[in-house]
Amino acid sequence: MKDYYYFLGISRDASQDDIKKAYRKLSLKYHPDKNDNDTFFSDRFREAQEAYEMLTDSDRRKLYDQNLSSQQRNVKSLLPPKIKNFSASKIRAKVGEEITIYWNTYDADLVKIVPFGLEKPNGERTIRIREFDAQGKFQILLHATNTALHKTIVQGITISEMSDSDADTDVKQSKDVGQKNPGTLNKKENQSKRLVSALVFLLLLMMIVWLMFN
Repeated sequence: MKDYYYFLGISRDASQDDIKKAYRKLSLKYHPDKNDNDTFFSDRFREAQEAYEMLTDSDRRKLYDQNLSSQQRNVKSLLPPKIKNFSASKIRAKVGEEITIYWNTYDADLVKIVPFGLEKPNGERTIRIREFDAQGKFQILLHATNTALHKTIVQGITISEMSDSDADTDVKQSKDVGQKNPGTLNKKENQSKRLVSALVFLLLLMMIVWLMFN
C-alpha cells in the first residue's frame, strides 16, 4: 500500500491547501511535457495525481487512513533500517546519457530516491541525466526509513559531468596504452601459444623414444 503522504511530502494531518500545494509542485516537476515523455517521470506524475485524488476526497481519505494505519502496524520491522547496496553503473557521464542505479535495503518500509520519488525496498532504475549543477555534479540520495522506529538513513551517489574533451582523452589514453604495451595486452595469448608448443614437442619426443625401443 502506497503512503501518499510521504510521496507528497506532507504530514498525516495536512490540510486541503497543503495537499493542493504539494500536488502542484510535484505535477510541475514530473509533468511528461517537461521530461520528453520519459516513462519514469510519467509514472511519478500519475502517482501524484493518484495521491491528490485520494486525499482530497474526504470519505476516501478517511478509509485510506484507516487501512494505512492497519497495514503499518502489521508489517513494520522493529529493526533499524539498513542500506546494503546503493550503486550506479557509472559515476562520470554526459548530459543526456543514461545510467542505471541499484539499491538493496533492509527493514525499511519507506524508501525514497531523491530527486525521483518513492521506490520499492530493492530494485534498479535506468535514468537519463538531464542537467548537472554549477559544479558539474548530479546527486542522487537514497532515504531508507523505518517509520515504526522513526529512523532514517541516507546514502548518496554523486555523478560527475564528463565533457566531450574528457571522453576523447579517455579514448586516447586507452589507445596509447595498447600501442606502448602490446606485449602486456597479448600476454595471455603468448602464454597459451608457448604451452601448446611445449605439449607438441613433448608428444614428438615420446613418439621418438617409443620408436627406438619397438
